[in-house]
Amino acid sequence: MFTDNKIWMAQSDKRLFLLPNMANRHGLIAGATGTGKTITMKVMAESFSEMGVPVFLADIKGDLTGMCKPGKDSADMQARIQRFGIEDFSFHGYPTRFWDIFGEIGHPVRVTVSSMGPVLLARLLGLTEIQTGVLNIVFKVADDNGLLLLDLKDLRSMLQFVGENRAEFTVEYGNVSAASIGAIQRALLAFEQEGGEMFFGEPELDISDWMATDVNGRGYINILSSQKLIQSPTVYATFLLWMLSELFEKLPEVGDLDKPKMIFFFDEAHFLFSDMPKALLQKIVQVVKLIRSKGVGVYFITQSPSDIPGDVLAQLSNRVQHALRAYTPDEMKAVRAAARAFRANPAFKTEEAIMELGVGEALVSFLDEHGIPNLVERANILPPQSLMGAAGEEEVKRIIYADELDEKYREGVDRESAYEILTRAAVELEKQRAEAAIAAAEEAARLKAEAEAEKQRLKEEAAAERERIRAAAAAEKQRLKEEAAAIKAAEKEALAAQKEAEREAAKKKRIAQQAVTTAASSVMGALSTNIINAATGGKTSSAQTIAKRAARNALSSAMRNSTSSIIRGLFGNKK
Repeated sequence: MFTDNKIWMAQSDKRLFLLPNMANRHGLIAGATGTGKTITMKVMAESFSEMGVPVFLADIKGDLTGMCKPGKDSADMQARIQRFGIEDFSFHGYPTRFWDIFGEIGHPVRVTVSSMGPVLLARLLGLTEIQTGVLNIVFKVADDNGLLLLDLKDLRSMLQFVGENRAEFTVEYGNVSAASIGAIQRALLAFEQEGGEMFFGEPELDISDWMATDVNGRGYINILSSQKLIQSPTVYATFLLWMLSELFEKLPEVGDLDKPKMIFFFDEAHFLFSDMPKALLQKIVQVVKLIRSKGVGVYFITQSPSDIPGDVLAQLSNRVQHALRAYTPDEMKAVRAAARAFRANPAFKTEEAIMELGVGEALVSFLDEHGIPNLVERANILPPQSLMGAAGEEEVKRIIYADELDEKYREGVDRESAYEILTRAAVELEKQRAEAAIAAAEEAARLKAEAEAEKQRLKEEAAAERERIRAAAAAEKQRLKEEAAAIKAAEKEALAAQKEAEREAAKKKRIAQQAVTTAASSVMGALSTNIINAATGGKTSSAQTIAKRAARNALSSAMRNSTSSIIRGLFGNKK
């Protein structure tokens, strides 16, 4: 209850206050199940809202939605109010915003894969150290290539891209094994089947939307519906760690303020640190140590302080310890550890008191104005002013739909990111491959056609060459044949000419012989005539006359023979 600019949390023999300027020194609300931790958280959250400080809390059991409605008066409640001596107690609701990763009982809560980062995502997927290293490489490749990782299909595409090109990336970024890529893909598939794809996407939750006040200056109480979410403890814890990291990274340094800028309650805190890798734990310790200087107070709610790592527990200065039950040595050890965490009060034994506390009772120790823990006090926690229990479903829906943020977050946005770019590149690559295959086929066909044409040309040239050689051989044979025939004909003609010449010579000789014979006969005839005439006293011819007659007769004989030869030559008569 916020009064006198302080948070009145509990009542012993005096009022116990949580000072606003010390609220960013973090705190712890611990105790066994059913001892009143949720009521303590509600009273504290209501008071922070009253002073104008926004609050975040996770609704594990579904009984925090009633903070939007006034509490109900009853005889028991009036008795408690009188016991505390509260004079101005009133029931009223608080400005409340409902959120839900699944978008069922609140505005959808989405986170981008890039914003989650490889370290938290590796824890979310349960990856080994080697697989986490490969996931880091995948994120680095995406960053270097300007590929946004917004949702799980982006991460899935990126994993496939890196896997298909791991030989290239191994040289530049380090070893990327197919086995690690496959293990991450299988873990991602299992996470998606559990509904994890709803966790990632846009619009991403803007933490500044949680750091708001209503028109009356009261801080909004942001309630994350976690009944379904807590069934996946790793998802629940990783989301809360992401929120803490986001605040740490985005909020400026402000130092010590009169009141915090925001308060975070992390219920079931043991889930946050269960099986946490050492590197991540170191980061969380650093965030818890330093985030107070940014005006944020972190309050862990768990059953036992031993659920919180020692380095984190040491930072939790404002403590409310409800009852612990101890039946085993380990439980006794936890009780003693819880008792030693308080500044002892000589009025009672802390260890005994922890096990004696009733419902609604607690050991309380807050920082004083100098930052020093007060002596632990055994006290009763004040009652909440809002409704104890859940609000009606219709009332919750009315508040959700009336909130201006519902329009901002209700519908998811799927803008261009790694999936679209890589899919388009794959399609383009496939198109290029198809075109290259077609071009290669066409080129192969062209080369084949050219080879066949060349083969045909060579075949035709060879045939032509054979034909040319055959024709040349035939021509040569014909030439030789003709030459032989010509030679034979020439020889025949020569022989015929020779024979003709011989005939002509013989003929001329015969003609000459005939002429001589004729001339001789003429001479002999003339001589015989002269002898007879001389004997008879007849007229004799002179030798000159006989010679002339003999020459005429020889010439006539030769002329006759020549004429006959000419006529026979003209008419082809060889006789």
